[in-house]
Amino acid sequence: MRKTVILLVVLLGCIPVTAFAQKQFFFKDGRFVVAQFTDLHWTPQSAKCAETAATIRAVLKAEQPDIAVLSGDVVTEDPAMEGWKAVVAIFNEAKVPFVVTMGNHDAEYMTKDDIYDFLLKSPYYVGAKGPEEIMGCGNCVIPVYDSPNKGKVEALLYCMDSNDYQPNKLYGAYDWIHFDQIEWYRKQSARFTAENGGVPVPALAFFHIPLLEYNELADDGKTFGNALEGVASSRINSGMFSSFIEMKDVMGVFVGHDHDNDYIGIDKGIALGFGRVTGTDAYGSLTRGARIIELFEGKSKFDTWIATPAGREAEYYYPSGLNSEEAQTMDYLPAMKAVPGKHGVAYTYYEGKCKRVEDIASCQVVKKGTMENISIEEATVTDHFAYDFRTLIQIPEKGVYRFYTFSDDGSVLYIDGKLVVDNDGGHSARRSEGKIALEKGLHELRVLYFEDYMGQELEVGYSGRNILETPLPDSMLYLPE
Repeated sequence: MRKTVILLVVLLGCIPVTAFAQKQFFFKDGRFVVAQFTDLHWTPQSAKCAETAATIRAVLKAEQPDIAVLSGDVVTEDPAMEGWKAVVAIFNEAKVPFVVTMGNHDAEYMTKDDIYDFLLKSPYYVGAKGPEEIMGCGNCVIPVYDSPNKGKVEALLYCMDSNDYQPNKLYGAYDWIHFDQIEWYRKQSARFTAENGGVPVPALAFFHIPLLEYNELADDGKTFGNALEGVASSRINSGMFSSFIEMKDVMGVFVGHDHDNDYIGIDKGIALGFGRVTGTDAYGSLTRGARIIELFEGKSKFDTWIATPAGREAEYYYPSGLNSEEAQTMDYLPAMKAVPGKHGVAYTYYEGKCKRVEDIASCQVVKKGTMENISIEEATVTDHFAYDFRTLIQIPEKGVYRFYTFSDDGSVLYIDGKLVVDNDGGHSARRSEGKIALEKGLHELRVLYFEDYMGQELEVGYSGRNILETPLPDSMLYLPE
């Protein structure tokens, strides 16, 4: 089996036998932990290097990661070789496997080829120079297996060079991940998917410069963490993000570059996160540390948090987008003291013109009844109608839940009389969402919806800490008394 695994990696062209043979990665008790250190800005002649080293050692000792990823701007002053020797020595002494992706400053002081030639001499370096025929250096993918005996790939870590600068200022200062790199990623992803019976293997991607799509998260109200500066991305949309979407394997992208950002959010199902700046000589006001990502075997799921020498900061959960801070601070609504009866949803169907949900009350009541789930399919006209849905929802465990409506036109969702989702007004199909903390048990759920004209649609769903986002299932809905 060991020979088969090594041969597979060689055929995939991602990690040479010498590097792969130094360390194979496996889930332990269903977990695999990655520590992302970023922007060390190691300055060999600076006394602050001792503090940077102490930060790294403290995090490694406390978190015991299976692998460390250094996501760029590692050594950023001369003498560069002296700096790289000092950084590598930290991981060698700690006996922690590590991999490096290039930042925009690294090649200013030492060529990328020379950097990787040196890195590959370390018995704990597990990356590669990457294919010579594509842009950048250090492009590689690291598989994580279920166990030494079975040899099934359960997760992937893509490490890529986001390059540094490009000469045409019309396109902005920073370079981007190029098409040949993207093609390489797509081929690796497709092969691992094929080997997995056509099912994409859950993956993470690491590089230095944030994608243009990080700008879509800025000020969206859904990120978690510190956002103290703008996004210094390339101004060119490289197509990397759309490839992650199409290949359906990458759950999260983790970068550095912006030292005063360490936030994370979800865009179109993919988590986009910053690491925590590590180097004392780097600019920025945040306490130095690292981002920790914990993967779960056999699941498209991870938990992540910031670790510093002082301890951990609040956890963020993918794919729910929830976090431990809100779970501790939000007020939980108590469950009803009732026993579930028959499954279903009670509804009142109206006809009449509405511009907002409040207008429903003035419409004509046409019909009342029950149905299996929230649906507008029984509407007898195509425009100018409305519904008032009422049901009891069975919450499986105490926690924070995210509810959403996707509607054309307006909709609002209440739980126990509290407005959770406001998707009101006349509009084309769009999504709105909200969070609420609920005790285990039955809760009153009410959805108001109206259709004005030109198109009609309504979907209501939820997610939780341990629940992937899904439309509300029939099995958790009960008729109100």
